[in-house]
Amino acid sequence: MRSGERGSAWRCVLLLVLAVAALAGPLSCGGGSAGPPTVSFYIFHEPSGAFERGAERCSRLSNGRYHIRISELPSTADGQRQQLVRRLAASDPSIDILGMDVVWTAEFAEAGWLRSVPAGLREAVSRGTLGPALRTATWRGTLQALPYNTNTQLLWYRRDLVPSPPATWAQMIDMGTRLEEQGRPGRVEIQGAQYEALTVWFNSLVASAGGRILDDAGRSALDHTATEAAEVMRLLARSPAADPSLSNQHEDDNRLAFETGRAAFELNYPFIYPSARTNAPELFRNLAWALYPSMVAGRPSHVTIGGINLGVSAFSPHPDVAFAAALCLRDADNQRFAAVHGGLPPTLSALYDDPDLRREYPFADTIREALATASVRPLTPAYTNVSLEIQSALAPPSGIQPQRILGDLRTSIGNALNSQGLVP
Repeated sequence: MRSGERGSAWRCVLLLVLAVAALAGPLSCGGGSAGPPTVSFYIFHEPSGAFERGAERCSRLSNGRYHIRISELPSTADGQRQQLVRRLAASDPSIDILGMDVVWTAEFAEAGWLRSVPAGLREAVSRGTLGPALRTATWRGTLQALPYNTNTQLLWYRRDLVPSPPATWAQMIDMGTRLEEQGRPGRVEIQGAQYEALTVWFNSLVASAGGRILDDAGRSALDHTATEAAEVMRLLARSPAADPSLSNQHEDDNRLAFETGRAAFELNYPFIYPSARTNAPELFRNLAWALYPSMVAGRPSHVTIGGINLGVSAFSPHPDVAFAAALCLRDADNQRFAAVHGGLPPTLSALYDDPDLRREYPFADTIREALATASVRPLTPAYTNVSLEIQSALAPPSGIQPQRILGDLRTSIGNALNSQGLVP
């Protein structure tokens, strides 16, 4: 082959290589793709769109530093936890930010699945955040997650049936029973199915009676208040004020039953407020709210705090941008939107005085008052085991044997604590 032909052939090869490279896209020394990193945010579906709106807003505000992509978890708390546990136990690098029920924070941190909040960000996360919410995000003295939203139940009631709200559980059950005997709606809607909400109900009653399930050292602390809590649960379940479906009811079942006009009372979270406004406008006009009923007249109730904490996975390939994204996701604008449109209480104290929020969230002061005296579920890596034992002992509520509950739970919770195992 002559030199001119060889040169022409090499030019053709070079052009072909360049063409293939152009089709394949830009080359990267690190093997990564062009453009900002994608931050995977695993969280449950929120009907108002608040989470998606926050992800889009933060991606835009990052100016190309990251893009947040939401991966939806199952609708139930048990399903959400199961998926996260399986992925994290396998060191799955596809999770960057995980939306955790507040009680999973200690469990996941103890398992080594979370990156603790960097020292340089702790002040930014803590400043202005409600104390009870920070407690749920802290394990072994270290901030392990960012409080995203909080939650607590209120007593919702119908003013056309109940002019003044009951102060205690005994009063509420008596009012409901009288209404039912008069042929009027008097049911008390609350979660009685065998799942996490049953533990929440029991924890709220025990705390309101002055007790605790575990002490600060993580040991069983149950006393006579457990018996008193069990007595109230059975009293409601066996009264005319109980919903016939109590032992199968979840939060959304209570919402639907209340909206159809079959109940006078509902113990539930603030998400029911925007739902009633949209789905039951006639009933909504008479919807009122009050603090969770007390166990003892004259003493405050201590309703269980809920909500979501944002954790950054220990296996995230880009933790720095994941923390930056999480900090944006829980900023004031996103929390305000989630409160107004989704009924999710903020973790930032100042928002409870925000005029825009208060206009759409008229029960803000009641929520803040409830959170000020809220109780937390037991902070222990063995929480899931403990909760499962409580649920088993209390289901169905109508079958509770109060005189046996203290001894049974002391034994079963002790066994659960000794196991210390993660339930998949």
